[in-house]
Amino acid sequence: MATEQARIRVARPRHRPDVLNIIGVLFLIAIALWLIKNFIEAPADFYNLFLIGLTNGCVYGLVAIGYSLVYGILELINFAHGDVFMLGGMLVATMTTSWALTNKSGIVLWLFILLMLLIAMAFCATINTTIEIVAYRRLRNAPRLAPLITAIGMSFILQNIGLVWKGARPTSVPDILPHGTVFTIGGVPYTWNRLIVVLFTIPVLLALMWLVQRTRHGKAMRATAQDRDAAAMMGISVNRTISFTFFIAGSLAGAAALLYALYITNIRYTEGFRVGLIAFTAAVLGGIGNLPGAVLGGLVIGFVESFNNGLGWHAPGSDWTQSIIFAILILILVFRPEGLLGERTPEGV
Repeated sequence: MATEQARIRVARPRHRPDVLNIIGVLFLIAIALWLIKNFIEAPADFYNLFLIGLTNGCVYGLVAIGYSLVYGILELINFAHGDVFMLGGMLVATMTTSWALTNKSGIVLWLFILLMLLIAMAFCATINTTIEIVAYRRLRNAPRLAPLITAIGMSFILQNIGLVWKGARPTSVPDILPHGTVFTIGGVPYTWNRLIVVLFTIPVLLALMWLVQRTRHGKAMRATAQDRDAAAMMGISVNRTISFTFFIAGSLAGAAALLYALYITNIRYTEGFRVGLIAFTAAVLGGIGNLPGAVLGGLVIGFVESFNNGLGWHAPGSDWTQSIIFAILILILVFRPEGLLGERTPEGV
């Protein structure tokens, strides 16, 4: 009996800590120590960079939600999404200049901003839905490479439209958002033009989660994402549901375009490619298909970008920012492809 128990004990697998997990934990500890050291060296700079990263991360999160929505229902990476965002920013620049909003203030200014928001959302939603109908719909049953190449092609088409529309130089957007101080952290003011971005992102995320989880359209989206054929047999219009998803994703791109253009105060025809890739990285980091994960990933990327660009003690510097962001993307795809908040699902046989 004792011999048998000994054999059982020997047969049990020993759960040893994975070397890669240990390296990952040590890497996170090193980053934490680096941030603490920078905080001690220059707390005011640290607070300022934190607030900048928070604001930029919210913009990236809004764009990343669009990627997650489309991927969640079609398993398609819509590379044209970032360029839809870019065209929305150019429309905002045109409206801001044409309507001479620098001469307006108070409630009148906010009414014009609200009007621009609705127009930009409708404009980008229309473009995104048209792309789905014209370019993607006929390729749903094609090999996955075909819609991926089509998405890249649509991205270049929209880039060239932006180039013809506004030219190669950055387009200046009048700075019309208020800059009054809302509160201070460590002596660093947080102004209204930054807070507006954060205040917009949180309600949008909550509204989208309610839409997906509680409404009839949301149930149709989830059913279509799980099994399109079964959803069609249950009476769900698959084409309408997918077009509705692209419409919502385009609306988010338009909203992000307004916030980005008014906050950064310039837009360029290549901006959609740059911001789109960062937002895609954020979506993968948080768990593509997961809406809170997209915003979390955007915040993480925003903080990485801000701290790397601005911290003075042993920071790689702004020349390395893009490399660091895409290195994060590669590491996530290799070691945790489901992302921070995503769930690992078994492959069907």
